[in-house]
Amino acid sequence: MTTPHQEELLPGTRRALLHRIAVAQSEGRAPSLVAAVVRGGKTVWAGARTSVEGHAPDEHVQYRIGSITKTFTAVLVLRLRDEGALDLADPLEKHLPGTGVGDVTVAELLAHSGGLAAETPGPWWERTPGSLRPGLADVLGERPLLHPAGRRFHYSNPGYALLGALVEKLRGASWEEVLRREVLVPLGLRRTTVCAEAPHAGAWAVHPWADVILPEPLEDLGVMAPAGQLWSTAADLARFAAFLTEGDERVLSAESLREMRTPAAPVEAADVASGYAYCLGMEIRHQHGRSLVGHTGSLPGFLACLTIGVADDVSAVVLANCTSGPAPFTVAADLVRIVAEAEPRIPAPWRPLREADPAVLELVGQWYWGTSAFALRLRADGLVSLEPLSGNGRRSRFRPAEDGTWVGLEGYYAGELLKPVRRSDGSLSHLDLGSFVFTRQPYDEKAPVPGGVDPEGWRGIG
Repeated sequence: MTTPHQEELLPGTRRALLHRIAVAQSEGRAPSLVAAVVRGGKTVWAGARTSVEGHAPDEHVQYRIGSITKTFTAVLVLRLRDEGALDLADPLEKHLPGTGVGDVTVAELLAHSGGLAAETPGPWWERTPGSLRPGLADVLGERPLLHPAGRRFHYSNPGYALLGALVEKLRGASWEEVLRREVLVPLGLRRTTVCAEAPHAGAWAVHPWADVILPEPLEDLGVMAPAGQLWSTAADLARFAAFLTEGDERVLSAESLREMRTPAAPVEAADVASGYAYCLGMEIRHQHGRSLVGHTGSLPGFLACLTIGVADDVSAVVLANCTSGPAPFTVAADLVRIVAEAEPRIPAPWRPLREADPAVLELVGQWYWGTSAFALRLRADGLVSLEPLSGNGRRSRFRPAEDGTWVGLEGYYAGELLKPVRRSDGSLSHLDLGSFVFTRQPYDEKAPVPGGVDPEGWRGIG
């Protein structure tokens, strides 16, 4: 199908995207499949394939998005954190007493590292009415904890029911109302709803050994809604992907979203090998040499994926109305790859800084930690970056603090202080980074190198 968005990509790229979703729909035997691609904060392509003659959906048709709902719930929790209503290290009991799992922290619930069971007790919750589980006790059951908290990643749907209840307790309103008021309306996600609104796709199961289909039930999930209830469209999820990339101060800052995209759960050996990690309501996967962050989702009758290639500034959304069939993440990752490789991101023009503090300029340049050479650079965003000049080594960006120090943002130096140390006459002596001394020359005898510098200096062997 053709959409106005397609004119913003080259014809060859558009055909490659259409070919990929056509193969996915055909080989995956999906009744319908719709997809969208985002670049530069806006939808640049949308397409769909269908088994129904003359009835192709478009990017405004609703599909159920399953666990992508968790990312919406996580945004609400991070908003509460940013307002000071809670801390991610708080035990659940502090804000939502009486659950029986109150020692688990908010962060552990967000990252699926609280040790909770993956599913609810009783009948399959995704295919039965939420009225069968009217309260939190009904979704937690008699054995809610299977592992020690904080020790391992163990995906938990009931954990997100607890987070939804936490939002309701602190906001004094239903999860649905809070979500609509604080996220959906500000971001203009008018076709993202708790219950289906026409036009929407039907839910189908496709027989594994025959080309026949069976309708799936569409249940209201009740208190499990924050884990997977939402319906949305490719167009709305494309806008949500743009928000998750750049932030929106009306909803959540870019800094908090970077935190959401940072791994937060212990990783198992198999996950290390596959390049998978869970963050705060989002997951990271590696495909085609790219780091992709987002979430997948499924409920009986539906498959979904939203994935973001932050480095390439390309995101993709894939929605299908079948219980199993096409692999939505694989398709979405391919859509990102097609655009990123066919039409690489054009960097913004380089521009000099409007102004620079002389005291900061004095810090930049070459430094040595022992005999290892590093460069300290002042970036256009006001941060400084420390990186090795040869081979692999520890590197980090640092943000300025009010007292003249700099705080590490990632890797080994995350949270560590970089302190410029000056002599009594005000001249710059060295840098102190978490007790490591960086000097202008290797083992500079003019700086207080721990252990001292041999007075005979550098020498040969003869």
